[in-house]
Amino acid sequence: MQPTDSTALFDPDGPLAQAIEGFRPRAAQVEMAAAVTRAMTDRIPLVVEAGTGTGKTYAYLAPALAAGKKVVVSTGSRNLQEQLYHRDLPTLVKALGYARPVALLKGRANYLCIERLGRLNDAVPGLSAEALNDLHTVRRFAPLTTSGDVGDIPGLPERSEILPLITSTNDNCAGRDCVHYQDCYLVRARNKAMEAQVVVVNHHLFFADMAVRDTGFGQLIPDAEVCILDEAHQLPEIAGQYFGQSQSSRQFVELSRDLRLAQKTEAKDMAQLGKAADQLERCAQDFRLAFGLDTGRGQLRPALGRPAVAQALARLNDSLAFTHEVLKLALGRGEQLDQCFERLIGLRTQLDGLTRVEENGYSFWYDCSRLHVALHKTPLSVAERFAAELAREQTSWIFTSATLAVGDSFAHFCADLGLTECRTLQLDSPFDYPRQSRLCVPRYLPETSGTGRGTLLANSLLETIERVPGGTFFLCTSYQVMREVAEVLRARLDRTVLMQGEDNKVRLLERFGQDGRAVLVATGSFWEGIDVRGRALQCVVIDKLPFAAPDDPLLSARLEDCRRRGEDGFARVQLPKAIITLKQGVGRLIRDVDDRGVLVITDARLVNRAYGADFIASLPAMPRTRSLPALNEFLSHLE
Repeated sequence: MQPTDSTALFDPDGPLAQAIEGFRPRAAQVEMAAAVTRAMTDRIPLVVEAGTGTGKTYAYLAPALAAGKKVVVSTGSRNLQEQLYHRDLPTLVKALGYARPVALLKGRANYLCIERLGRLNDAVPGLSAEALNDLHTVRRFAPLTTSGDVGDIPGLPERSEILPLITSTNDNCAGRDCVHYQDCYLVRARNKAMEAQVVVVNHHLFFADMAVRDTGFGQLIPDAEVCILDEAHQLPEIAGQYFGQSQSSRQFVELSRDLRLAQKTEAKDMAQLGKAADQLERCAQDFRLAFGLDTGRGQLRPALGRPAVAQALARLNDSLAFTHEVLKLALGRGEQLDQCFERLIGLRTQLDGLTRVEENGYSFWYDCSRLHVALHKTPLSVAERFAAELAREQTSWIFTSATLAVGDSFAHFCADLGLTECRTLQLDSPFDYPRQSRLCVPRYLPETSGTGRGTLLANSLLETIERVPGGTFFLCTSYQVMREVAEVLRARLDRTVLMQGEDNKVRLLERFGQDGRAVLVATGSFWEGIDVRGRALQCVVIDKLPFAAPDDPLLSARLEDCRRRGEDGFARVQLPKAIITLKQGVGRLIRDVDDRGVLVITDARLVNRAYGADFIASLPAMPRTRSLPALNEFLSHLE
């Protein structure tokens, strides 16, 4: 199909209008489709910021299908990935009469592992009552599934303790040696993807595939003639995770548990294996405890200088060496023991690399959850590595998102990804924000870092939330504020109050939409990729400008790198990232031409700091007020 032909797909009497009820062509959508077609033809990378309501999904999917090329579409979240595959793609396939195979592929951790589930029993040490209940839920689901997708398990919390035990990792997967290889859900999904003409993945899998290809040991997703990266503003951060290295104490604990299971089935006479496994698990747990009881991130270099951490690391290394010697004696006794030995060698090598913290060009940091500590080595820039990927001659690249530019400049995004030669396009939203919306930054707000801030905010906004005819998103920048807000609203508000983490994200959104007047209190993962239209969402509250925490180790390493190069780290790194994140949160409010609603940002820095003007300039043209009574008046006319 020639570049000019793509616009015909969107004609008032074209194939989309004929097949999709209520379809109306939009000028910005047609312009983007033409640019996508051109990029597929001349292979000059295209960067498109398409404002909310542009219809960017159809604008890139329709030309890609019509061109008949091998396409990989990567999205920013599993939620958007499923929406694209289950809703948008089938609609276009039908409208265009597309007859070639399409596939959905997720990362390994999303698929039930038949082998690991089969070996689990209720006597697994350390499992809580909630985890055992979740295990029974999984067992009821297992015979009914055809995809093995754990996200489809009804009632299973998205952070369930059982998930690592019923899914596999690169470390513990036996691959072709597994007796369930032919029935493996992950293998089936990958085989289907390799044979498909259009494959929908997410950014984590996209970069995991790049990392696997770098090793020379295969690939996870097929080669493509066209790579379309939606929600592209996430790419630099996610790429850094995969172009670096990470290791969690959980991996040592899982190795210990798998080693005990292997000893019971393949080397019952080697009691020393069990002792080595017990010691390794204990040392991994002690290593976590050496970082303190608090959760959160920190710089690894100073942490390793603390005596408690250094001693715990030494004991962990000694335990790994002891386990290595014992396992050597068991080689050849069985497949599980041999596999444990290979994992152990890999984990020792990785731990050594992650604790050599003097290497330049990387941030060495740690991240503590309640039970585990993860060590990370992340490159300060992915531009050089990604630029090498862009040089692939036979591939066309399209990057798009509702939030890529800061003001009208794409310089920040392009520099982060090494895009030295590309074509850019900025398309405004078609929505009438002055008529459809209001923005309020209330007066008399508590300090942005004050204790009990969530409680104060929730109490001050009760009357406003009560006046919203439909539903409300209360988007927070920390889990602590999220919990405080939810506690107040549940105690004082006569509405359903939902909180992130209490159920799978998709089901939370279903409940929110069906209720029509609910309040959903959430953090980062609900700031983007969420599409709730109409009365169900008429108010979005954002608790604070989303600057990354100043003690974030990756941020502080990048700021230090800017300082050494004589650059302003705040202007180069912190401000652009915060602006793009805020634009994402704001984009949840108005999703259709008939939507109306209010945005409340409870951070006075938006109006009393000089950089507040940079945020305002990047937001839609919403009429602004500082008066909650004035906002309540607007709300009273929403019905």
